[in-house]
Amino acid sequence: MNVPDDLLYTETHEWVKREGDNVRVGITDHAQSELTDVVYVELPKMDRQANAREAIAVVESVKAASDIYAPVKGKVVEVNKALEANPGLINRDPFGEGWIFVLQIDDAGDLKQLRDAAAYKKQIS
Repeated sequence: MNVPDDLLYTETHEWVKREGDNVRVGITDHAQSELTDVVYVELPKMDRQANAREAIAVVESVKAASDIYAPVKGKVVEVNKALEANPGLINRDPFGEGWIFVLQIDDAGDLKQLRDAAAYKKQIS
């Protein structure tokens, strides 16, 4: 499993990349491999306020539908519209073109509650 060291992770298998006052969010390589072929993504609404651990999006595969959670409290400022036409990007490139949304974070201190790569690797092993 690919677990990039420069990202943070949630216990619910979202990855988080800090970009200034924002975080880019997607699902991990482990999560996409468990789901198998992603066939649909319900993106969050722009400007939606979300609390940490609140279901904010849905990823559907041939096996199951899974809620995607906001890793921290914030406002949705960008969504990956490419997933509407090509949800399989999540399987092919979960840490790149398969990102799902960007949150403007309310409190950067909330990021301390997330896991580093070593802790996430331990969780999925």
